[in-house]
Amino acid sequence: MPLRRPHRLLLITLLLVLLALLAFGMTRLFGPQVRTLTVVEGAIRQAVVASGKVRSPQRSELAAQISGQVRTVNVVEGQAVTPGELLLTLDDRELQAAQAQAVAQLAQAELRLQQLQQLVEPLNQESRRQAEATLTQAKLQYQRVEALVARGFYSPNQLDDARRALTVAESQFAASRLQAGSNARGGSDYRLAQNAVTQARANLALAEARLAYATLVAPRAGTILNRLVEPGDSVQPGKVLLTLSPAGNTELVVQIDEKNLRWLALGQPAQVSADAWPDRNFPAQINYIGPAVDPLRGSVEVRLLVPQPPAYLKEDMTVSIDITTGTNDKALLLPLEGVRGTPGDYWVLVIRDGVAVRQSVQLGLRNAAQQEILDGLAAGELVVASSETSIAAGDRVRARH
Repeated sequence: MPLRRPHRLLLITLLLVLLALLAFGMTRLFGPQVRTLTVVEGAIRQAVVASGKVRSPQRSELAAQISGQVRTVNVVEGQAVTPGELLLTLDDRELQAAQAQAVAQLAQAELRLQQLQQLVEPLNQESRRQAEATLTQAKLQYQRVEALVARGFYSPNQLDDARRALTVAESQFAASRLQAGSNARGGSDYRLAQNAVTQARANLALAEARLAYATLVAPRAGTILNRLVEPGDSVQPGKVLLTLSPAGNTELVVQIDEKNLRWLALGQPAQVSADAWPDRNFPAQINYIGPAVDPLRGSVEVRLLVPQPPAYLKEDMTVSIDITTGTNDKALLLPLEGVRGTPGDYWVLVIRDGVAVRQSVQLGLRNAAQQEILDGLAAGELVVASSETSIAAGDRVRARH
């Protein structure tokens, strides 16, 4: 006989009460169900990811050393150049005239020195011999007149004339000796002529150097990054005209947050992609870690060497850098949500014999989803997720399946 409606409702109510009592008893006896995370064995890779810039190891800023007007610019941006290749010229007409004047002054000084060597010195020697002969003749004449005056044949006035002639001859002889000594090798006139040649050569070298400043050549092989002048522009000394990126190793420069500094080491590999070509990767390697932290940004400069830069890589291009800072193919791994605490005091709530137990753990490598456990847990153990905030150490719990 079917149950009446009131009886059916009463039976359902009794069953619900019985189930509630049963659930309450299970919870009291075995604890609440909680979300758990399993410790597993597996491989982990830890990485530091940041954005950086492409840069050559050194840039050359080519500047004018003299003021002038640009006559020609022989290169364009992006052009590859070789050492010594002509890049730019300035108006050099005045400098060429100064060089020609210096050449003429040097020729004049050398001619004067040659004249002393080949003509003046022999003439001075001949003049000295003539002065010596004149002096000898004046001495003999004086002696003869002196004897004749003593005998009364000549008047005293004639003796005075002979004495004056002797004095003049002595003076001429002394002057010829001085002149010969001055013009001889090692004499003052000769040294002055030599100094004039040396000074003229220095002036010519200076004029040639200034003339060379009117042309700008590539100091090394590389690529022109910036062309900052055009023909007709006036430039001043020190003004940068061209920027050259030297050929050679390409570097990536990146600022890494100082909190990651302990993970970085020279030689660590990285995978890099340019923002313009995110689907293309190329390898790089850390070759420099800055010795100091930037106090304003809280970061350290890191440079990576690109052994084989792709052809599309450009100076100052933005790149994404993924640096591998550690790997372990046989690690104990726990999802990040299972780890609690602060540096120096990390711990988990692990379920042992149905009870949540606080367990200190030692951490290792870390990636975006998992944490390596170096000590404190074993493979297969269940850990209470940190989102279960109502569970404390010592509570009885059941894993939610």
